Order: sequence, then structure tokens, then C-alpha cells
Amino acid sequence: MKQFFYKGRFIFIPLAFAACISAISLVVMQLWNHLLPDILHVTTITFWQAMGIFILCKILFGFGGKGGPGNAPWARRRMMERCKNMSPEEREKFRTELENRMCGWGKRPFGRRDSKFDDRFNTERNSQRQDDAPTV
Repeated sequence: MKQFFYKGRFIFIPLAFAACISAISLVVMQLWNHLLPDILHVTTITFWQAMGIFILCKILFGFGGKGGPGNAPWARRRMMERCKNMSPEEREKFRTELENRMCGWGKRPFGRRDSKFDDRFNTERNSQRQDDAPTV
């Protein structure tokens, strides 16, 4: 079975790709033809026009990966190597600097206030201000 798939992959993979594109284009065409003529008063489209719209959207809006430079595997590996060589103090300094740049984003759940976060954030800010204040 493994040897059959190994030999047949050059035929199977392009056929599977074409089948996926065709299925998605059919779904795009059906959704367009059933929804948009009544809502926006546009004309119906053909299968090939739906495929063109789908491909155009993929080119313009991306191909659905996680995206962003920080999610690339080589960038993740490089960051892990840098962190591995850091001392615990350097790692903590890096983490706090990253949190300062992100303004605490991701610490607070969406849609509600987290009083623990606000208290910790305010105490950290006050301690930083006191450290930065000139001594008399």
C-alpha cells in the first residue's frame, strides 16, 4: 500500500488539488447565485467566474496561514536559540521589554476588565516611575 501511494502521488496530488479547487469554486458559485442577486441585484456567475473570484481573493487576502513574520518556523527557531543563550536576568528583561512594547496586549481577556491585571500593571508602572525619578 505504501509503495502504491509513493508511486501514485504524482497523479493523486494534482487530482486532489483540482478536486478541492473545483469543490470550493462550486460552493462560491452556489452562494453567489443564491444570495447576491436578491441582496445586491447582481447577475449570476458561471463556474469559471467563481473559480476566478476565489483565486483572486486568495491572491489579494492571503492563503490562510497563520501569517506574520513571528510565526515562520525559521524565525521561531532563531528566537529559541537566542533565548537559550540568555541568562535568566536577560530573559526577564527581554520579556518585560516585549510586554511594554505590546502594552500588555494578550494579558487581559477580550470584552471584560481584569482587575488583577490592572493592579499589577499600575504597580509596575508606579515602581518604574519611582526608579526613573531623580534622587534628591
